[in-house]
Amino acid sequence: MRFFRDLSLSAVVAGFVAVLVGFTSSVALVFQAAAALGASPAVTTSWIWALGLGMGLTSILLSLHYRQPVLVAWSTPGAAVLATAGIGMPEAVGAFIVSAGLITLCGVTGLFARVMNRIPMPLAAALLAGVLARFGMEAFGALKSQFMLVLVMFLVYLLGRRLWPRYAVPSVLLAGVAVASALGQLHWSEVQWTLATPVWTTPEFSPGAVVGVALPLFVVTMASQNLPGVAAIRAAGYDTPVSPLVGGTGLVTLLLAPFGAYALNLAAITAAICLGREAHEDPTRRYTAAVMAGVFYVAVGVVGGAVVGLLAAFPRELVVAVAGFALLGTIGAGLATAVKDEPHRESALITFLVTLSGVSFWGIGSAFWGVVAGAIALAVQHYRIRAVQPDATVNPR
Repeated sequence: MRFFRDLSLSAVVAGFVAVLVGFTSSVALVFQAAAALGASPAVTTSWIWALGLGMGLTSILLSLHYRQPVLVAWSTPGAAVLATAGIGMPEAVGAFIVSAGLITLCGVTGLFARVMNRIPMPLAAALLAGVLARFGMEAFGALKSQFMLVLVMFLVYLLGRRLWPRYAVPSVLLAGVAVASALGQLHWSEVQWTLATPVWTTPEFSPGAVVGVALPLFVVTMASQNLPGVAAIRAAGYDTPVSPLVGGTGLVTLLLAPFGAYALNLAAITAAICLGREAHEDPTRRYTAAVMAGVFYVAVGVVGGAVVGLLAAFPRELVVAVAGFALLGTIGAGLATAVKDEPHRESALITFLVTLSGVSFWGIGSAFWGVVAGAIALAVQHYRIRAVQPDATVNPR
């Protein structure tokens, strides 16, 4: 089978790091959202089951189908919307279904793809670099709280890039685990080996939940998640069709929404780990990293709280450092593409800075506003007013 021939250790580690970063960085927000909706512990575990299964299966199937890395994640800003929704679980599930239906419609009609096709590549690359640069900054910022741990990981990264580039990130992860273990910072007590059980919640539909939850959930998922997700794929040089990806995530969300899959979308930050050279030197074989991430996602879903506890056993600084160092190459490539062409340079720089700023308005994150600011700058700088030519047939007096 071609997949096993293409698979490598670096791809397996890239997939694991992507899942590690994805879960540890925002799983607490998902728990908070579930609690705000009145979820019991069993229902919360069902959320992890549905999200893990949905993200895993879509990542595996889409990546294998297109032979290109496609990674799916939950909507982190969507969880923030739910945390302040002020409704019960049945109404929330109804809102999940409405939002998923709108996302599926955007994919089926090709509307979202048409919007993405009008974004110039330098702006897409600047958007991706702006989204990821915060992780690079946090990796070095972690030196303040865990100097020895992060310093050793950084030195191993530099040595690995020099001597064994493909295995630099796996080496960083192993070094981090070894140092954290020696310092007594691995919290194995967090692990509780229990299997997840799906719990069905019958949806209820109300105008208030549709307007107050479904529409904001749809907007932030498309603008703050799918938009940079497509930008990450494009910036990495892949031509994966957008519409089937968006439509597929919306359809899977529709099916799993009653069990707690509130919003699935294309990943950007974690996807970049699977899209870069650290996953594999050969771009045609990097899809295996996304497939392996999907396998780990499914495992997370099946064993539920056990794997979440396992991921929580790692110190935060270890996770931040692994993510930041793994993304350095992608950040550099994005910046290089963004500023390469003189006509797009300033608008791309504006996109990068607005995205990096983390500014947010009306619940929509900086990724969307970065594209808006860059597009406005590009239009102002390059818009040309056509001179009005007098009609030759008219004889002026």
